[in-house]
Amino acid sequence: MKNYLYIPKTHSTNVLPKEKLRQETLPEFFAVRTAFQTAGKGQVGNSWEAQRGKNLLFSMLLRPHHIPIHEQFIISQMVSVAIVRILKQYGIESSIKWPNDIYVGDKKLGGILIENSLRGGRIEYTIIGVGLNVNQVEFKSNAPNPVSIFNILNKKLAVKTLFTSICSEISQLYSTSEFEMLSAEYKTYLYRSKGFYQFKYPEGEQFEAQIHSIAADGQLWLQKRNGELAGFYFKEVEFLLS
Repeated sequence: MKNYLYIPKTHSTNVLPKEKLRQETLPEFFAVRTAFQTAGKGQVGNSWEAQRGKNLLFSMLLRPHHIPIHEQFIISQMVSVAIVRILKQYGIESSIKWPNDIYVGDKKLGGILIENSLRGGRIEYTIIGVGLNVNQVEFKSNAPNPVSIFNILNKKLAVKTLFTSICSEISQLYSTSEFEMLSAEYKTYLYRSKGFYQFKYPEGEQFEAQIHSIAADGQLWLQKRNGELAGFYFKEVEFLLS
């Protein structure tokens, strides 16, 4: 694929494009992939465990000037849906744990980190970071529920082929601009989209609720047993996993 950089080792694939942007103009869809990150990033400073050479670790640069800032969550939906679609081609039925973790059953297969640079009332550029567990067999961190494609299919996949397929799907979804249909598809893939489950506030209080809807800005709306609706942004509520 064009505009592609492979580097055997780096600190973070999301940081590298930012550093390059200070020195040169990068084309849209520029992507960087690595075999190993020394400082892999998850959401809000979380680290990402990935054994050297076993998993898919990449970032892609977009310039979504056509997407209003208040609708930037569509970028997260776009990447999530692209990954779910490609996994389905491999026979893996996955779901999206709000806002953008990739799950198989109750186990985490991958995560997405979206970082937007805003200027002059618009999104100047977006860096999409993707970490997907591919051929790793064992996980040694304290992450509660990791799983890999190898764990599921009991066979190794070519990481570069998977990378190319996902990038192509992201580019296709991005170019169509059918954002209303994309948002609807995202909702069909939502983890625990039907039924009541346990959730937890940051301070520890638990409650039971079902997913009601997701706003254009990514806010998750839950309906409690008593009918009360409550909206949450990322890190304002936590799914309780059994």
